[in-house]
Amino acid sequence: MTNYTLTGQGTLKQNRAFMTLMVSQAISNLGDWLHLLAIFTLVGLRWNATPWEITFVMLSAALPMLLTGPFAGALADRLNRKWMMITADAARIIIVGAFIFADQIWHVYVLLILKSLFDIMFSPAKNGKLKEIVPHHQLAQAVSISSVIEQMSKIIGPALGGLLVAGFGITWCFVLDASSFLISGLILLWIPGHRVIQRTNSDVTEVEEETAGSIQVKQSFWKETLEGIRMLASLPHVGTSLFLLASAILFLQFADSQTVVLFRQLPGISGDLLGWCVAASGVGTLIAAMSVRKWKTASHGLKMGLGTAVTGLVIGTAGLVVVVWPSAGIGAQLLLISLFALAGVGIGFAVVPFQILLQEQTPEPMTGRVFGTVGSVMTTSNILGPVAGGLLVTSFGVVPAFVSSGILLTLLGLLYLLKPRAKSGEDLEAVLPAKSVATGEVS
Repeated sequence: MTNYTLTGQGTLKQNRAFMTLMVSQAISNLGDWLHLLAIFTLVGLRWNATPWEITFVMLSAALPMLLTGPFAGALADRLNRKWMMITADAARIIIVGAFIFADQIWHVYVLLILKSLFDIMFSPAKNGKLKEIVPHHQLAQAVSISSVIEQMSKIIGPALGGLLVAGFGITWCFVLDASSFLISGLILLWIPGHRVIQRTNSDVTEVEEETAGSIQVKQSFWKETLEGIRMLASLPHVGTSLFLLASAILFLQFADSQTVVLFRQLPGISGDLLGWCVAASGVGTLIAAMSVRKWKTASHGLKMGLGTAVTGLVIGTAGLVVVVWPSAGIGAQLLLISLFALAGVGIGFAVVPFQILLQEQTPEPMTGRVFGTVGSVMTTSNILGPVAGGLLVTSFGVVPAFVSSGILLTLLGLLYLLKPRAKSGEDLEAVLPAKSVATGEVS
């Protein structure tokens, strides 16, 4: 068996490989969101796209994750994760640059599909790399930092994109976006291409450990892909947590996709209110991502249940605002902004603990497959939610849609709080034999 050098005995700040990966992730995540406003400005304002054409723009970005997430995860477990991330960044430099020359709507569809395919490659490779360079007892902290970076990119990216479009035009937004992937790829050259965390004797596996670039698992690609799905199904605590989160995202999208319609019910509403509410939600999620790890007395399940219930209460309340307080005065606007910020906190407490749980319990050799499968499940909720929300609003109105979304989320959170929860690590030990797959360093 291969001997690995143990690193990361100090703080994460002293872990050069981790810090380098986080800098690269920050720049790459920023690039994921930087082009968003530019594309909608190009399609919606310059080309006057129809609502269906705009819908296809959204689907072009989402469907690849739904269809290919598990396969990208399997690739991340078979290939060198460092070079998989670099390849993804290199491909996105070319794809994003090609947006500059797009002059028909189908060009945008094709480019978005291609970009999404390489977005999918980057994420499971990054999650797998975390377990190669971060000791097990620091994984929760590492995942929290990674989640903070993701949320900050969602806040800063669209805002910076808006400034670039307003000040310099759409072309320069795409140029800077392509440059962000170039910088991210260059930074990744400085992280190790091999595992640097020592595996203990209790983590010895039947699967032969591989050095960078060598693949010694004697299984077919398709069988490995299915193993990621079977692994999720074999971990009851992780499986039920995924069900909670996917259902929460589905119910949340009933209302979230119809927020503009809700705001239209308020006469004289400010055109800037939606932007402020989106920003407030992002800030709330960022605060939650920074706070989850500090709340050490509560289990992951407790945090997820409370976060889901709080989000439901807030969403239902926001829907009632237009009924009990129809005047769009400054008070109503401040209340809606505050509610969206609180909803962001709830969402953060639902999402971040699940990410930590998934990192802690997923065997490192299967991280890519598991995270790829999870990505596909979450994307399914993000696609089905707006469709169901549109049907609800069309049939019953926007206020009932928000109230029903809030009720479903609250009940889901309360039901999960009542569910018996396994202790950390119990599920993994229950389904894996003593010599199965490595889970990293035991704290």
